[in-house]
Amino acid sequence: MTQPQSAVVPMGPDGLTLSRTIPGLMRLFDWKLDAPALNHWIHACLEMGCTTFDHADIYGGYAIEAAFGEALALTPGLRERIQLVTKCGIGLVTPNRPDTRVHHYDTSRAHILASAERSLQNLRTDRLDLLLVHRPDPLMDVDEVGAALSELRRSGKVLHCGVSNFLPFQLELLQSRLDFPMLTNQIEFSVTHMQPIYDGTLDQAQRLRMPPMIWGPLGGGRIFTSTDERGTRLLQILEKIGGQIGATPDQVALAWILMHPARPLPVLGTGRLERISAAVAAEAIQLDRQSWFEIWEASVGHEVP
Repeated sequence: MTQPQSAVVPMGPDGLTLSRTIPGLMRLFDWKLDAPALNHWIHACLEMGCTTFDHADIYGGYAIEAAFGEALALTPGLRERIQLVTKCGIGLVTPNRPDTRVHHYDTSRAHILASAERSLQNLRTDRLDLLLVHRPDPLMDVDEVGAALSELRRSGKVLHCGVSNFLPFQLELLQSRLDFPMLTNQIEFSVTHMQPIYDGTLDQAQRLRMPPMIWGPLGGGRIFTSTDERGTRLLQILEKIGGQIGATPDQVALAWILMHPARPLPVLGTGRLERISAAVAAEAIQLDRQSWFEIWEASVGHEVP
């Protein structure tokens, strides 16, 4: 049987393309992979067309980027076959940062530049394909952030920029200080978290032709474990529709996201290759419009007005 291949998604006018299905590394340490095993895992993802890998400086207490970089270095030339996405702007309380006494946001120029430099060193690369500001910071000086991102772009250390978890007005504010387009907003979106439909985030993504990256596309697994009334309704309809089209409930939940015209790119938090393969196969599933609204109805608990 031919292995399904993830689609290639153009991210804007500057030439960046990402794979439609994106493996996320946040839970890497739960997978218990040493460097050679992780190297094999990266190659297996590439065989499915999953060329984009999602990181953040804070993942694993600031340690996951370095573990990935070690695995990447085992195969010369492997870096040229992938796109590296990472994030900055959060200060995490962890033994690796003994001077941090409270979980906080830091979008100062000094922090952004230092975080990007550490990510480059940890990932053992000379450039980051896409750097995201991880969270909107109530103390964000947009002139300072814009200057820092522009400096990184001019140096070639960061090729493209974006944000994560920003509301439309926050993204517009930062974009107003940049002379290049941000290429994505990584947001939470799933059949259990529909806020981006209503708060203008997905409308903005369409207006700007900015495909959003999606974290938590399966609701953190709660779709399949919740026993409350809403969870039971959702699982029943996902199983029903899946049975009709020959798909698993998680594939149906992903197809529901993928049907949105903003062209979302799900970021998966699993290390299980069979789950990643199933997600790639979900890219080819075409739900009909009424099935999409059946799932919407099961989630919100009422018909559309």
